[in-house]
Amino acid sequence: MTQQSANIHHRVVIMGGGSAGATVAASLLVKQPGLDVAVVDPSDTHYYQPAFTLVGGGTYELGKTHRLQRDVLPEQATWLQAAVTGFDPENNRLTLDDGRILGYEALVVAPGIKLDWDRVKGLGETLGKNGVCSNYSPQTVTYTWECLKNFRGGNAIFTQPPPPLKCAGAPQKIAYLTADHLRRQGLRENSTLKFYNGGGALFSVPEFVPPLERVAHRHGVEILLSHDLVEVDGERKVAIFETKNGEGERTRLEQPFDMLHVTPHQCAPDVIRESALADSAGWVEVDKATTQHVRYANVFSLGDASSLPTSKTAAAVRKQAPVTVKNLLAHLEGREPSAYYDGYTSCPLVTAYGKVMIAEFIYDGVVTPTLPLDPFKESRFYWVVKKHLLPPFYWNKMLKGKEPDIAHKPLKKAS
Repeated sequence: MTQQSANIHHRVVIMGGGSAGATVAASLLVKQPGLDVAVVDPSDTHYYQPAFTLVGGGTYELGKTHRLQRDVLPEQATWLQAAVTGFDPENNRLTLDDGRILGYEALVVAPGIKLDWDRVKGLGETLGKNGVCSNYSPQTVTYTWECLKNFRGGNAIFTQPPPPLKCAGAPQKIAYLTADHLRRQGLRENSTLKFYNGGGALFSVPEFVPPLERVAHRHGVEILLSHDLVEVDGERKVAIFETKNGEGERTRLEQPFDMLHVTPHQCAPDVIRESALADSAGWVEVDKATTQHVRYANVFSLGDASSLPTSKTAAAVRKQAPVTVKNLLAHLEGREPSAYYDGYTSCPLVTAYGKVMIAEFIYDGVVTPTLPLDPFKESRFYWVVKKHLLPPFYWNKMLKGKEPDIAHKPLKKAS
């Protein structure tokens, strides 16, 4: 890969070298090896974020979750190690943080999501100490396991902000792993575990709520909905939540803790929210079937920063990428988009060490399993898939632009 200076132009420019950007780059170059593709991303390192839950639970090494960016992006692509600071879609140009102007014929916007740590007062000052941890960053995830190993009983609190957020099942996974760990250590009886969810439901697809409630009940994890973390006092070891009563009046609740796992609030990156590409909520405004921008035909977006109305997971990207690539190439050839994304995503819900329930669904929350197994039952097989099969599939298939068609079908309900 090469880096270039001065004002530059590439036929296809991809903003973001994460799961979505790297996959699209590889797929484009598999289909058209001579295509002029540039990836803009400032990071040296590419992380496999779905494994962070396992790292925080002490059953996976952080070192296995990352590789150098230069080794992940396809060799035929030009890597511009810079950040995008502005969009000019009317003139097909981007501004980079080093002052360069980058022109394009087609643009793919895939910068990921912003973790808004500062939205919770006091969190930044205490994260990584005082028992305050998070699986949502490679800089903090190993401290989660440190907190678990050193926990000897008391109050363990787990938080989830209101949507949007990536992999919305992840905040409760660490609660279940913690409960299972404490049980194995003989510490469960003198521990209180509470899961504070800022949203109004335990999971976005109603069919998965009852089985997850049973998992929480088995572990003794108390579920508190519509409780949003607004402040952390690390020195006093107190978490402060805001909730609403039946009349809509806001009240605050203080909860002492010995361990606090925080899922940060999340939103679209600032550069996206402030651009002409954004919808009213700040996401890149695309057609939910074609991933093509609704106002700029040569712009596509997928992954966490897009407006696609589905859960933000790597599994969703796996299905979005082939659609984006086919429709982008069609646009370059002067044809209308013909590939359609049905909203597929999946969330491997870790419910204990050695047990996983995989929630797979498409738009409108329609459950669509890939394998002929009961999607509402925990499975040792899915733990093997989560821990041992999906990581190599990610590195060696998905990021290489290889797109095996793994079919999913709507679940047939009993009559």
